[in-house]
Amino acid sequence: MNYEEALPFLRKNHKGVVSTTRPDGSTHSSIVVCGIYREKPTFVSVYPKSQKIENLRRNPNCTLVSVTGDWRNYAVVEGTVLMTDYDSFDNESMRIKLREAYMSCSDTPHPNWEEYDKAMVQQKAVIVSIDPRRVYGLLR
Repeated sequence: MNYEEALPFLRKNHKGVVSTTRPDGSTHSSIVVCGIYREKPTFVSVYPKSQKIENLRRNPNCTLVSVTGDWRNYAVVEGTVLMTDYDSFDNESMRIKLREAYMSCSDTPHPNWEEYDKAMVQQKAVIVSIDPRRVYGLLR
């Protein structure tokens, strides 16, 4: 499977697991909501001090596994991340980017965008996009 073949699957399946590398070399995995934002596999972390974000700041390599609800089909993306955060962009730019990222990782709009915007600023949310290096999986 190549990236172009995986894109339709990644666009419509938003449940995933991301794996990063801890300082001791062991793997840290956590569940994420994911999608395709600006043509890259993406997830949003609402806590910039989370273990996965701390790990990615030290080592930008990660693996994202996107799965169907029944766990029968999956796509794996390995690559290097690019993080978009409030340290790099002003609040209005981040508000727009976070809304776009949310919509790429969800099937429905947020029920209260004003509440969402406020929470993202308070939590200093981070958009994590992956530059794919290797893609594989099982799509039936």
